[in-house]
Amino acid sequence: MSELRVDSSADTTRTPFVEISRDEWARLAPSMPIPLTSAEIVQLRGLGDRLDIDEVAEVYLPLSRLLSLYVANAKRLHAEATSFLGTDGPSTPFVIGIAGSVAVGKSTVARLLRELLSRWEDTPRVELITTDGFLYPNAELERRGIMSRKGFPESYDRRALLRFIAEVKSGAPEVRAPFYSHQSYDIVPDASVVVRQPDVLIVEGLNVLQPPRGGGLAVSDLFDFSIYVDARSSDIARWYEERFMTLQRGAFTNPNSYFNVYADLTEEQARARAHYFWDEVNRPNLEQNIRPTRARAKLVLKKDSDHSVSSVLLRKI
Repeated sequence: MSELRVDSSADTTRTPFVEISRDEWARLAPSMPIPLTSAEIVQLRGLGDRLDIDEVAEVYLPLSRLLSLYVANAKRLHAEATSFLGTDGPSTPFVIGIAGSVAVGKSTVARLLRELLSRWEDTPRVELITTDGFLYPNAELERRGIMSRKGFPESYDRRALLRFIAEVKSGAPEVRAPFYSHQSYDIVPDASVVVRQPDVLIVEGLNVLQPPRGGGLAVSDLFDFSIYVDARSSDIARWYEERFMTLQRGAFTNPNSYFNVYADLTEEQARARAHYFWDEVNRPNLEQNIRPTRARAKLVLKKDSDHSVSSVLLRKI
């Protein structure tokens, strides 16, 4: 394989990342069979995402192979360390964090990696959890006066999320997380998501790479690998508007939807509402909280304006 190309515009002596072009990245796994059909890929694709069989082959298969190497190495290290220490016990789940803005496509990345990693011999049991379940209920957000900041770091029960991941990481037989409904836009009482000793746990959310507060433990401290899905703000804003318009014509028309109040808006009114949500909520959250965590990731997927991944930034090993 030829030498990996590094972004020539950056001072490579001062960045912890090497930037790998799409073509070079694709050459890392030239003969790997694609374990998913085109129909399965369509089912995994989120609204507005560009995801086809070529994207899977050239971007996500090599990524799943890299992750499988990390998992295998973690298992070897566990075995060698327990032998050295004279202790015993099974290896704990390998935890992957996936962060990025709303509408950037991180949920699609998480779902796709869950399917691909489950095909690898060492990781047949892969679970996915989203941090939506750890948002405070709407009633609590209202009580705290932060309903308009839903999705910002302070709107999450970070202690509960930290406890959840710590229990999974410790090897607990069964761990439960709250269930979030996108239809009701709220936590569903007495409903939960159950995780039972997976080989890999994928944790997907806006702010999962936030640094610790006051010298304490951060959720990201429990990650074995982390991914940030990146794109230009102008592209994300357009994707957000397009997604809002699609939902306004579809899911919002459900009378049980929290957003049903927007179903009867004219196209002009709906676009104005999407712009408002982006400018007042999602863009500030991206600029103030989400994007500053990008440098904390081990790998960054850089997207072009059509949602395709143009290059991969990998933390130097």
